[in-house]
Amino acid sequence: MKNRRKRGGLSGGDVVVSWRRFFRLVSLFVFSFVLFSALFIFLGKIRPVVRSSVNAVLRGSVPAVKVVTIHEAVEFPDQTMIFLKYPPYSRLFTKEDLFCVFSDVNDSSKLFKEIPFAVETDDYGRQIVRCSAVPRGNTVSLTVSRWTVDDNNLQVGLTHRWDWLVYDAVIDDDNSTVVFVKGLNLRPGKVADVSRYECVYGWDFTKPKLLLRAQVISAAQEIVRCKTPLTVLDGPRKAQSQPVKVSVRIKGSRMLPSVANPIKRLDRVKDSKPFETCVCTMTRNAANVLREWVMYHAGIGVQRWFIYDNNSDDDIVSEIKNLENRGYNISRHFWPWIKTQEAGFANCAIRAKSDCDWVAFIDVDEFFYIPSGQTLTDVIRNHTTPSSSGEIGEIRTPCHSFGPSGLSDPPRGGVTAAYTCRMALPERHKSIIRPESLNATLINVVHHFHLKEGFAFADVDKGMMVINHYKYQVWEVFKEKFKRRVATYVADWQNEENVGSKDRAPGLGTRPVEPSDWAERFCEVRDIGLRDWVLDNFRDRKTQRLVWEREARRVEDEVIAQMGSWADKRVGRKRKKQLKAQ
Repeated sequence: MKNRRKRGGLSGGDVVVSWRRFFRLVSLFVFSFVLFSALFIFLGKIRPVVRSSVNAVLRGSVPAVKVVTIHEAVEFPDQTMIFLKYPPYSRLFTKEDLFCVFSDVNDSSKLFKEIPFAVETDDYGRQIVRCSAVPRGNTVSLTVSRWTVDDNNLQVGLTHRWDWLVYDAVIDDDNSTVVFVKGLNLRPGKVADVSRYECVYGWDFTKPKLLLRAQVISAAQEIVRCKTPLTVLDGPRKAQSQPVKVSVRIKGSRMLPSVANPIKRLDRVKDSKPFETCVCTMTRNAANVLREWVMYHAGIGVQRWFIYDNNSDDDIVSEIKNLENRGYNISRHFWPWIKTQEAGFANCAIRAKSDCDWVAFIDVDEFFYIPSGQTLTDVIRNHTTPSSSGEIGEIRTPCHSFGPSGLSDPPRGGVTAAYTCRMALPERHKSIIRPESLNATLINVVHHFHLKEGFAFADVDKGMMVINHYKYQVWEVFKEKFKRRVATYVADWQNEENVGSKDRAPGLGTRPVEPSDWAERFCEVRDIGLRDWVLDNFRDRKTQRLVWEREARRVEDEVIAQMGSWADKRVGRKRKKQLKAQ
């Protein structure tokens, strides 16, 4: 009994304890505790249970089992957007977590996978994975990178076409629902017959008896305005209820598929708004030019920027974050819908209504130029005195189109100080609007909106203010415009359609081939007004650089200068040797 000894137990009796057995029991307990804790953390926290169940998503509430599912997908010509549905409080996937998996329909063993273009979050709080377009004869699914392709794939079930779809919706401050729709093919600038359509609300469009039908108030271009049912305005009874969807039905025909949940924007401030002057734009791959555009317009009085990002694949997200960190009130809104600039502007007008007295709608290659040095807000105030035709709801500014100005490489200091040669006559106008003054249809063509009765527009004299439109830049920049246009009713340059339109480059045709005289084109008037104003007001006196020039470019220039100096010294020494030899 050498390996045992007696100790007093709790009851006062003798208890014989084996130390070896005691050690084994403790070790087993510790090991079991660590193992189960690790499994709980890994399976419960890090790796969500994934099940592909479209039916579960389409029911009116979140399933009892916490699963991540593919909500639905939309196919575009150049990409597929996959909408993920998460249970509450789940950790969201990142781009590094996921792979897009493409499988042959006839042979599932033939597959390939790739990293998504991006993982986005939209205004509804939904996560959207952007994959390549699905090749013919293939299907697409998602898998998490640390899992095998065969295990726990998220299968895509419900897939829609981008051009036959209700893609966005918002509840306006009059409680009507503004629905954005592709496929009705309504004419630009014209009001359609509302009796042909009806709006449909519901959680499951496959069950007609459970759908709510509503009257259409107006229909024009890609926008249908509906009377919102009280049930929808009151919102879901349970916090975890599935958001209601809205669609449009063509009477006597079919209903369009929908990915749109009506969003209620913040109530408008009645007495005052936080910003007098705001700017809205829709753009794609503008990371390199955004800093100059924002900083310049901040210098003339713009206080708020809304950036509608139309499928950028550059570094625009971090550029916007950088501007935010510098104190600029700028926000990015993921807007993936192609050929929808007019609809996007209408959406922005509703969004800005609660924040902004006035909103300018311009592109990132357009800059307001005020020769007098006044602010944009000053100009607006000077043009908003009510006229005999009504209260001013829109201010129209003429545009000058600038050419390459003899340059062949993109200017390092930005466009405003580099391009100084333009066409003689203005091409068109762009608008600054009061959001409350817009007609219910929200019709807008070439940045001009239709106004309510009782409101009028005012033209700004070009001597007071113009927009410098750096439309025809160096070929390396300009050729990117051939890839895709965002305007709904403007033909892409590759298409043999409306070749004489002002939205094309005159004489260029439909081929993205650089003309031999491109650098000298569109140069009818030398205009250095904005260049000089920028150099006087935005140049650092110490470094002689413009405030928006990037640090990396500054360092690069210094290195080049040093190399040049070193090369000059080397040439000088070589020349001295030659002279001595003579």
